[in-house]
Amino acid sequence: MGKDLCSKFSLFVVKIKPYLAMVSLQFGYAGMIIISMICLKRGMSHWVLVVYRHAVAFAVVAPFALIIERKTRPKMTLRVFLKIMALGILEPVIDQNLYYVGLKSTSATYVSAFINVLPAVTYILAVIFRLEKVNLKKVSSMAKLIGTTITVGGAMVMTLYKGPAIALVPHSAHVGSHHDEAAVAAGVQNWVTGTICLLSCIVGWAGFFILQSMTLSEYPAELSLAAWVCLMGIVEGGVVALVMEHDMSAWAIGFDSRLLAAAYSGVVCSGIAYYLQSVVNRTHGPVFVTAFSPLSMVVTAFLAAIILAENVHLGSLIGAFIIVIGLYSVVWGKSKDQTDDKVKLQELPVVIERETVQSLN
Repeated sequence: MGKDLCSKFSLFVVKIKPYLAMVSLQFGYAGMIIISMICLKRGMSHWVLVVYRHAVAFAVVAPFALIIERKTRPKMTLRVFLKIMALGILEPVIDQNLYYVGLKSTSATYVSAFINVLPAVTYILAVIFRLEKVNLKKVSSMAKLIGTTITVGGAMVMTLYKGPAIALVPHSAHVGSHHDEAAVAAGVQNWVTGTICLLSCIVGWAGFFILQSMTLSEYPAELSLAAWVCLMGIVEGGVVALVMEHDMSAWAIGFDSRLLAAAYSGVVCSGIAYYLQSVVNRTHGPVFVTAFSPLSMVVTAFLAAIILAENVHLGSLIGAFIIVIGLYSVVWGKSKDQTDDKVKLQELPVVIERETVQSLN
């Protein structure tokens, strides 16, 4: 009895670990958005932040990769190394820099809501690169296609319709005056440019997950791959930062929000995130990895209302609601595919056994 209970509990823990990992990351991302917004508003260069972020991540991940995977790490080949270089360009250089530009141009709440388009874009790329199959006769495929279309529609609503501002958290008189200044500043921000940067960032991020899935099939060492991507972020991101950032004083860092942003995002959102995403990506695929972003949106909206005194615009709420509906249509379709695959695997031995018996008779 006791052994059965322990075995059932162990199986339950194994099943929920991927979900817990992805949910935990969403809380980490929400904190990163708030800290990065404060840091960028105080004048830190996003080019420099990307480099420092990956320097911290590499310092954290590399020792674990060297020790834990020293006996299981596969041999590095030129093909794999070129893919790792491409991963470094897609995620640290393209995705994160465009992400920070979009964050500066819009708001923390808007960014966290718009990022929900990521699963739909990931699904489209997965279909293009044949990591996902489309069968219009299957309900799951139709759900994913319809969900992707709905998600894109929600993103268009967020982009084209701003609407009136809505305060999620009532502010005091002091905070209210600060919010008035923030509202005036937000009025002159280029939301169209920010949205274009965010959309480009999402394409790069989705491409990263697709290429990460392909790379793991040839180089199945999650910690080592995470360390390599962080190293590429330092090297490739550093070259881009030196070209784009001519003021050397931008590299100065002290015990302030700049150090906090680099350390937090490096440890949580690059080091730990790259590893956990690699593990879950390898077992559940890139669409599953991106399916939990709405949680980050909710946490970010709450924190931004309290810490940054941000209001949410009606267009963002409507668009985010539409995006979440489309997102979970995609997720349901993906989970339906996985359930069908498990049923087929369970039925396969029975079919083989029957055929064997018939041939013997």
